[in-house]
Amino acid sequence: MSVLLVGISHRSAPVAVLERVAITDTDRPKLTDKLMASGNISEVMVVSTCNRVEVYAVVDAFHGALASVGEILAEHSGLQVPELTKHAYVRYSEAAVEHLFAVASGLDSMVIGEQQILGQIRAAYAASDGQQASGRVLHELAQQALRVGKRVHSETGIDSAGASVVSVALDRAAALFDGTLAGRTAVVLGAGAMGGLSVAHLGRAGIGRLIVVNRTRERADRLAETAVSAGVSAIAMDLDQMPVALADADVLVTCTGAVGAVVSLADAHLALAQREPGRTLAICDLGLPRDVDHAVAGLPGVDIFDMESLQRDPAAGAASTDASAAREIVSAELSGYLAGQRLAEVTPTVTALRQRAAEVVEGELLRLESRLPGLDSPQRDEVARTVRRVVDKLLHSPTVRVKQLATTPGGDSYAAALRELFELSPGTVEAVASPIEINGMELVDDFTASRTDARKGQSE
Repeated sequence: MSVLLVGISHRSAPVAVLERVAITDTDRPKLTDKLMASGNISEVMVVSTCNRVEVYAVVDAFHGALASVGEILAEHSGLQVPELTKHAYVRYSEAAVEHLFAVASGLDSMVIGEQQILGQIRAAYAASDGQQASGRVLHELAQQALRVGKRVHSETGIDSAGASVVSVALDRAAALFDGTLAGRTAVVLGAGAMGGLSVAHLGRAGIGRLIVVNRTRERADRLAETAVSAGVSAIAMDLDQMPVALADADVLVTCTGAVGAVVSLADAHLALAQREPGRTLAICDLGLPRDVDHAVAGLPGVDIFDMESLQRDPAAGAASTDASAAREIVSAELSGYLAGQRLAEVTPTVTALRQRAAEVVEGELLRLESRLPGLDSPQRDEVARTVRRVVDKLLHSPTVRVKQLATTPGGDSYAAALRELFELSPGTVEAVASPIEINGMELVDDFTASRTDARKGQSE
């Protein structure tokens, strides 16, 4: 079983294509079910952010799984498969693992080094696990990716260029107001994770007044209360009050994740009609698809910074030395992870070999007992110990050595050689390994502890 990655990101596709492929929290369960039902995939995790959609699938047949993922993403986006694949990238096995580690480290983000992606990978895994679409492979892969990302951020200065796309967008907006947003009025449309991050950044920027607008008023109230507790003057408004909120705003930050435009041309006209002539409105449209109608960009006094324009911002890159240091960590962690996986693959084979040897020894001891019934118990025990010692010594060096060799590139071939030489059928090896998976004896980490505890409770 290997990991297949099919992805589309800001590096491979224009914003218009990303908007078509974008997967919302509502879409993700349906797509996950379709992928799992395709017959070629045993585990799947869908990572969807404002500038990427990536499907990580555990597969046993590359071509069949690739066709299934492509067809399902094409159906979701409304694009033809050839049109979709033109903008997609595919990684398999070790390359897929390396890519996820780089993504978790912020090396593949629009703003290199941003840390939001760690939470997004965590959420993607949690969603997969919640639908029982993840197993041992994705569990270990996601856990290790998060560890790699945390290590990169703690040991390098990769995030010095900016914490997220939000910081870059607000820097662009501040440039329109003499380089500062202090004392200005801002509207945040959307009360999700990006909305919360925007509120935090605006608070640190010294924003004078904040208005939180959301489709669900309760969430808007909650985010506004959080801002107030941090010392920011903030209120919440309903979505239909958007023109009223914009009438007195200097900055609008949108991040709803809605399928269509939330701020219409009519909303913008209504708001601008109530403003002083010549007053600037900076709009940071961080939604994918876009939250603001395209036509709003043509209105006087309106400056829009969307995901497409942010891609070209020089501030979206980290210092080359920090990026290089991060890549070295990713490379080292990748080597360690792959070595561990190869060792895990050879261990059942070694166990099966020792089990086979033990069965042969017991069989021969029974035969000896039938041929020499006159042996007393001490003699029988000494013969048994001697035979077992001989077998253990004969197996010790090759089994230790095969485990060492298994951690090297191509190490899986040594396990295959053992199976061939000692006639260990795949079924025998799987039977040795299966209890580890069936009984839920998985590593516990900070985002799956509750799941593992629940499984233990069921088995006890």
